[in-house]
Amino acid sequence: MDPAVLSDNKKASQTGKELSGLRELYELAQEYKKYEKQISESKEMMKAESDLDMIEMAREQLKDAEKNIAGLDEQIKIALLPNDPNDDKNIYLEIRPAAWWDEAWLFATELLKMYLAYAMKKWRKTEIVEQQMSDIGWVKFVMVKISGERVYSLMKFESWVHRVQRIPDTESQWRVHTSTVTVAIMPEVDDVEIKIDPKDITIDTYAASSAGWQNANKNQTGVRIHHNPTGLIVNIGDSKSQLQNKEKAFAVLKARLYQMEQDKKMEEEKTTRGNQIWNGDRSEKIRTYNFPQDRITDHRIHQSWSNLPSIMAGNLDDIMEKMVLENQTKLLEASMGS
Repeated sequence: MDPAVLSDNKKASQTGKELSGLRELYELAQEYKKYEKQISESKEMMKAESDLDMIEMAREQLKDAEKNIAGLDEQIKIALLPNDPNDDKNIYLEIRPAAWWDEAWLFATELLKMYLAYAMKKWRKTEIVEQQMSDIGWVKFVMVKISGERVYSLMKFESWVHRVQRIPDTESQWRVHTSTVTVAIMPEVDDVEIKIDPKDITIDTYAASSAGWQNANKNQTGVRIHHNPTGLIVNIGDSKSQLQNKEKAFAVLKARLYQMEQDKKMEEEKTTRGNQIWNGDRSEKIRTYNFPQDRITDHRIHQSWSNLPSIMAGNLDDIMEKMVLENQTKLLEASMGS
């Protein structure tokens, strides 16, 4: 409530995030102190009382308090683990079909709908930044910005290769086909985190098109940025304003450059990296969606779920929570062993 903080929007926002991050730990500590007091009081009652019923009641209270405090001890250890500095950030979700074009395009479209539905259920804002669609409306490439509270924390474990196994409508022999789609989750970054030298980029404009890249626009509102040192190319043409498209293109380029730095750092620090449940290899298959058997399997935690239609409708909470719990467990084991 310091006026110096409240008068500075950026500082107020940062302080609010820090406060939010401490709230869980504070509440756990308050619970811990409550049960500590209950343990002390129960022991005192057992010493002072002569009534057998009161002694038995105190013994039960002591047992419950000790059980609760043991559980809180583990939760506090997890809450004290170092936070991923990207957890509070908005993200860019990128989906690229890989093997088996038609089937991969269809699956990419379904994954996009799944993530958009999940974001809506979690009250997060979505904006399609860049997309390329097939003639029948399937995704050939799409990038979505998802904004809101701790979006990266929610979705960071979705990166890398997703595999689908099912019988395509065009398959006359009823054979199961396997296709893959690559998902990338990139945190939105600030200017202070990524600096781009104007000498390193080439900017072109082009006649942008409407959603689905149909009906070309005569105005040169689309913006293409080529980052010469890395070869990265960003095309943004969703807005009618060239300036807005340019701002979005730079934001996407910064996110991709930042992700490249993160991947490099992850490779160099495999034993100490923050995200413990994958090895950082973009070719790694993390999840399989098996439609004939109505099963989705995450290969990192070796766990499966049924009811694929519900999951594809955006009901991902159980999967996301299991991923976070597994990652926290591995981080805790690493911290206890070091």
